[in-house]
Amino acid sequence: MAKYTFNPNPAKCVKAYGRALKISTKYSKIVCRKITGMTLEKGKKLLEDLINQKRSLDGKYYTKISKELLSLLKHAENNAEYKGMDVSRMIIHASAHKGFTFRRPRNLKRRGEKMKMTNIQIVLMKK
Repeated sequence: MAKYTFNPNPAKCVKAYGRALKISTKYSKIVCRKITGMTLEKGKKLLEDLINQKRSLDGKYYTKISKELLSLLKHAENNAEYKGMDVSRMIIHASAHKGFTFRRPRNLKRRGEKMKMTNIQIVLMKK
């Protein structure tokens, strides 16, 4: 069972957890802070605009992170629909944390480089 940083009432929320994603933790935190507190529709619209490079956050688009977050948001939305919740009134709470680090095993030139992972938690709550 995954541990979450934010544990609201389970009857009023749904959760999605992305473990060991190959994205930057530093930039993930920036995007997660931006979408936290938004409604589900506004959060999805912001992430789609970042992917399509229509809108930027401080001059950057964060496309790789936005794709992963959008995928997790869709999973959480499907969980909410399965539980029979009203999806139009859900608020996002997203957080990113440093995952494990390991060294690259193969590829002679790049062997020994550190590869970092990020864990992302998304909780959708009723308004």
